[in-house]
Parts: sequence; C-alpha cells; structure tokens
Amino acid sequence: MASARSTTAAVEETAAKTAQSVSNASSTFIDRASRWYADNKVLAWTVAGVTVVAVGGSIYYLSKPPRVSDLDKKSKKERRKGKKDNVKAAEEARQADTPAPAPAPGVNAPKASAEPEAVVEEELPQVTEETVAHLSEQEKKDYSAKLKAAGNKAYGSKDYNKAIDLYGQAILCKADPVYYSNRAACWNAMSNWDKVIEDTTAAINLDPEYVKALNRRANAYEQQDRYSEALLDYTASCILDQFRSDSSAQAVERLLKKVAESKAKSIMEGKEKKLPSPTFVSNYLQSFRARPLPEGLEESADLSEDSGKWFLRKGLLAIQQRTAEGYAEAAQCFDSAVEKNELESHEAYAYNMRGTFRYLKGENDAALEDLNKSIELDPALVQSYVKRASMHLEQSKRDEAANDFEQAMTHNASDPDIFYHRAQLHFILSEFSAAASDYQKSIDLDSKFIFSHIQLGVTQYKMGSIASSMATFRRCIKNFGDKSDVYNYYGELLLDQQKYQEAVEKFETAVEMERKSVGEKGGMNVLPLINKALALFQWKQDYSAAEELCQKALIIDPECDIAVATMAQLLLQQGKVTEALKYFERAAELSRTEGEVVNALSYAEATRTQLEVQEKYPQLASKLQGMGAPAMPGAVR
Repeated sequence: MASARSTTAAVEETAAKTAQSVSNASSTFIDRASRWYADNKVLAWTVAGVTVVAVGGSIYYLSKPPRVSDLDKKSKKERRKGKKDNVKAAEEARQADTPAPAPAPGVNAPKASAEPEAVVEEELPQVTEETVAHLSEQEKKDYSAKLKAAGNKAYGSKDYNKAIDLYGQAILCKADPVYYSNRAACWNAMSNWDKVIEDTTAAINLDPEYVKALNRRANAYEQQDRYSEALLDYTASCILDQFRSDSSAQAVERLLKKVAESKAKSIMEGKEKKLPSPTFVSNYLQSFRARPLPEGLEESADLSEDSGKWFLRKGLLAIQQRTAEGYAEAAQCFDSAVEKNELESHEAYAYNMRGTFRYLKGENDAALEDLNKSIELDPALVQSYVKRASMHLEQSKRDEAANDFEQAMTHNASDPDIFYHRAQLHFILSEFSAAASDYQKSIDLDSKFIFSHIQLGVTQYKMGSIASSMATFRRCIKNFGDKSDVYNYYGELLLDQQKYQEAVEKFETAVEMERKSVGEKGGMNVLPLINKALALFQWKQDYSAAEELCQKALIIDPECDIAVATMAQLLLQQGKVTEALKYFERAAELSRTEGEVVNALSYAEATRTQLEVQEKYPQLASKLQGMGAPAMPGAVR
C-alpha cells in the first residue's frame, strides 16, 4: 500500500524547495495520493479521478464514421420475457441489434462487430397515432419488431431520416428503450444533440440501467459542452458496466479533466495573489544554503530608518521567524526596499528577494521581471539564475531552465546551489544517474547542506539501490541527528518498505524535534504529522488517529494544502463524501498554479459526481458492493 506514495513523498518535499509546484515537491498531495491510490487499485469512479492526475494523456473515443456494427442488445428484462416464445425470441434476439452511436467529430470509434443480417424485404405496416389504437397487443408486438428491423437496415444505408420515421412508428407500437436509443443513434449521426438527449432520456426513463443509452446521452452532453452532465452519465455507465469498458472509463477521465480545467480558469482569474502556507515557503527558502546577512546589512550596521537597505535587512530578519506573519512582513519589506531604493550594491539582491516572494505568491510575470532585473544589475548573483530556472521548470520550459544553470556556471562553477538545483531538474526528468552525480557534486562543494544528502538518498532509492539509500540515511542521522528533516524523509522510505513501526518512530522523532526547535504554535513544519497520519492509516487503518493528526497540522498551518488534501482523502475512504468534498474544494482554493487547481478540482468533481450518482441512481451502491467495493464508492479495499 505504501510503495509509490512514500518514495515520491520524500522526493516531493525536498523538491518543493525548488518551488516546482506540480512536477516536483511543491506539488500538492494530490500527486502523491494519485500514485498511491493507483497502486492500491481504488474501486469506483474515483479511479478515473486519480487517473486524470496520473495520466493526463490524449483520449480517443468514438471517432470513426458510424457503422451498423456495435450492436445494441435487448435489455435483460426483454430477453427474459422473450423466452416464453422460443421461436419468436430467437428471431427477435437475432434482429434486436441496433446501430452504434454516431461518433463525436474528430475522435476514433471502436472497431465494429459483424454487420447485421439482411432483413427480408416485405411490405411494412404503416402505423400512426390513430391506427395504433386499433391494433391488438400481438399485432403491436409484431409490427414493432418489423419496423425496428427495417429501421436498422435504413440506418445501415445511412438513410437516417427514414430510419427515424421507422423507429418512431415502432415506438408507437411499443415504448421500448432500445427503439428510443436506436432513434437517438440516427440523431447522433446527424449531430442533432438535443434530439439525442431527448430520445436517450426516454430510453433511460424506461430502463435506468441502459448503459448504451447513458453513453449516447453523455456523448451528446459533451458535444454541447455540458461537461458535468456528461460526467454524471459516464460515471453511472462505468458503475453499471462494472468498469469493464475502457472507453467509458477514459471518458470519465476526459470529462473530469475538462470540468476541472474549465473551473480552474475561472478560479485563477479571480484568485487573490497571496503567499502559500508557511510550510511551503519554508521548504522553498531552505532549498538555498543559509548565508549570513550581506556585508553592510548586519544587525550591527547603522542604517537610516525607512531606507531601502533598512527595509531589505528587516525583511531578511523577518524570514527567520518561519511563520505566516514573518513571511508576510518580509514580502512587504522587500517591496518597500525596491521602492525606496538607496540600496547601492544591494540593489540586485533586493530585486532577487522581491522576485522570490512574488513568485511564491503566484505573480509569475512580475517575479520574472524582478529576477531579470537582478541579473542585469549583477550577472554574478547566481542565485537569481537558479530561481529563474525553478520558474522555467515549473512552466515546463526545460531548455530555458537548463540554459539558466549553464549561465550560472559561467559565473561561479563552484556554487553548490547550482548543482543541487540542477540535480532537481535531472530528477524530475527521471535522469537519476545524472541527478545523483550533481547531488554528490553539491555535497563535495559543501558537505554541511543537509538536503543534498537527503535527496541523494532518495535518488539512490529511485535507482533501486536500496542498501545504498539506507546507508546514506544512516550517515545523515549520524551527521545531522539534530535535524527533523532527516527523520521525516527516512521515515517515508521505511514506510515505502512497509516497515510501519520503524517509520512511525521516525515520524514521531521528527515531530518532537520540530516542537522543541520552534514551538507548536509557530513555524513548525507539519509534514511529519501528516506522514505519521498516513502511516497509521496504512498500518492499522486507524482513521481516528490519522484525522486527529491532520487536524493538529491544520491548527498549526491552516493553509497547508497537503494537510487539507490528506484529510479529504481520509474522509472519502470512510464514505464521508460530503465532508470530503469541502476539503477537496479547499485544496483547490489553496493551490498556487493552474495545474494544481486542476488536480484538486478533479478530486472535487469526482466527489461531487459521486453524490449526484447516489442521488440519481441509488441502486448503484448495491452494485458496487457486489463488485467487492464498499457501499460508499471511493473507499480503498
């Protein structure tokens, strides 16, 4: 259960210090949870929600020209009724096939099955609303079968208007869900989405478990950009079909992403630009080696109050608090420092720090301008290149990031920060050998920076060198035994190996060290608390203890997106769907980038869809139970 989650968790936290929100450590817990849940084969529709995050690839569904193949069958109820007359039932079963739904433009359709047998030409009855009232029940049954078969033939010849008329007459004789679905297929071929929805809705009202009709209506909803309604139908279809249909599962995946992307754009447009949680900010700032205050900005230096240099120093001192208040004060001070100017040789550094905090607030364009200005003022300030590389990497501009590292090297090839952050680039690209080499180079240049050692151990683990990785962490404990980070990340690797008790002990040590060093009410890194919560859940299924630990983390750091998303997952697994939805939506609010918002909203939309499915199709809960899933979909077996 722990395998993928723990390894990536250790990686993510260290990588968060490079502020590459989605692709590395600063990504929300959604990324970690998605891989963890994928490993554990989560049942129900939430699988698709997870896949949206994990896969994110192109989906091909219903995209070739319509064919008469892909045949609908009579409903099970109808087939059972047909057994009363073996001869007629056999004939009806042979002719009960209906055309596949016409495809969405520009997408691939599944391969067709065998073509239906030719219908023997005979004189067809003409049925109207007036004449049908005079027919016997047997005549209605016979007429409807003949009209339906003729409709199939017309559809096969792409004479859709004729087929629509024939299916309509068949419906007058018998309100059969298959007939409505067949007529919907004709409307589908003609791209008349309103009529498709009308007829498939009629079919579903007659047979709520009619999978083909649900899929046809979902496709029509999607063509009209009614993504939430399409998602609901595809989700119900997946559950009814017991997740055997890849195309339906992929459709859920596709729709979750579309719904999330649509809402994410709106959220980002109105999103307030503010600093993320103190945990996030601390991890990012700590990814650069601590340096003393620059010469001329020492605490003993006599600086003119309210000058640019005075504000710059004040901001640098505020950072050391490691609290939300301290970081907010630092951001204001760096703004004031640049505005006041009078910075002399520290102007480039002031732009560097203002750009750093603008980046953390999500003001990417303004942050990039500041970093460019910093480089222009002092090309030798390599930290500005490294931070700009982090921004480029977050935006998937890998070539630009690599170029930033090259430029930094030309100015100071012995700066260990360059090698540490370039190693992060290699790690994200799964170039583990190159990453290990750069982490080692960073250590050679400065062996006192703890995160180079930690990340080297994680990289060795990813390369499959478990023994080397464990040895690296044991050396870390020996050399950095007073740092909570060592115990936290070592615990994650132990958890990945399902060494639960040892992992919990390491997390507990990390928690206690954090409390002693900063106090429980300010500046504490809450990740060890969250990791302990997950360990107790995986080990003992102790939901109560896990929730309590997450709540403690949220009291200390209310805006920690990882704690919020972890709580959402724990609630979801217990079937507390409504509560889980609130936390998923909160996670979306806390996300920094559009990619993170999409990830969080994918879970929120999947959760919301679960509630809607339960309300609209209450019988599906029992079907999930029959598949071996809990009554409340979304839980882990």
